[in-house]
Amino acid sequence: MSFKDDESCGCEGHAPPVNLEVDPIPSIVNQLTEGFISKRWSSHIEPVPIPTKKEVVDLVLQAQRVMFPGYFSSTMLNPSGLEYHLGHNMTILYRNLIRQLSSAIRHDCFRHNQPCSDCNARSHELAGRFIRELPKIRETLEMDIQATLDGDPAARNADEVIFSYPGFFAVFVYRLAHILFTLDIPILPRILSEYAYHRTAIDIHPGADIGESFFIDHGAGVVVGETCVIGNRVRLYQGVTLGALSLPKGAGKKLRDTKRHPTIEDDVIVYASAIILGGDTVVGARSIVGGNVWLTKSIGPDTKVLVKQPELVYGGKDE
Repeated sequence: MSFKDDESCGCEGHAPPVNLEVDPIPSIVNQLTEGFISKRWSSHIEPVPIPTKKEVVDLVLQAQRVMFPGYFSSTMLNPSGLEYHLGHNMTILYRNLIRQLSSAIRHDCFRHNQPCSDCNARSHELAGRFIRELPKIRETLEMDIQATLDGDPAARNADEVIFSYPGFFAVFVYRLAHILFTLDIPILPRILSEYAYHRTAIDIHPGADIGESFFIDHGAGVVVGETCVIGNRVRLYQGVTLGALSLPKGAGKKLRDTKRHPTIEDDVIVYASAIILGGDTVVGARSIVGGNVWLTKSIGPDTKVLVKQPELVYGGKDE
């Protein structure tokens, strides 16, 4: 039954007249086109490709199949098929990485009016350098898994950590993105870190320097800034911010290569919602920073910093 046949709809005979000659679309399209063509607004209307976000994100799954064989594959693995599995998935990862690296390098050159940098040859070279780092990354990830098992009584085994711990996933993606960052690859590291943030609400800049056996417990709301230096066996809880002090106007360019975020030395524990700010701020080894602490000054080794216990007021239901 159509609306016309439905006497209960109440529309027939009551709709205001429509001026079909007034079409807002052309004028809006013209305004948008002018804004983009004039470069007043950011856009990517260029004769070179930009990395495809979906394919960059796919690199994470491809890396997982290489780094954690048997966990993220649809088929069961056995020892006799392991070498084939690794070779097959490594080849897929390598080829896709080359393609995205080439787009990133070409796009960066075009955006900054740089001379041709032979992006095809460079992308092959850089992809090879990234691949050669994978065994070292995997060894570090095993220490991160063990740190999770040592630090969280609720973690029953490595399978749980690999499959379901958001903190471990964020650290895994960070360790991949960090290698790309150190290779001076444009765009790709930030796409990876944004994807990890989308999945976990944990924001680790790929430029941060993070040591071995790193454990983020629960994790939501953790922020680790670009110039953070974090030692070995450090544990962070949810809501921790390792950030910069308030920055002046224009700091984006002036302070881009300046250390703006704190240094956390070995064996430090930072509890939930603590905020540690400033490039000169150092938290000494084996120190404990309590929950809700706001810290902008350095503390020495073996120091405990806590917020004074607040006074709780108890009353009856009607008070």
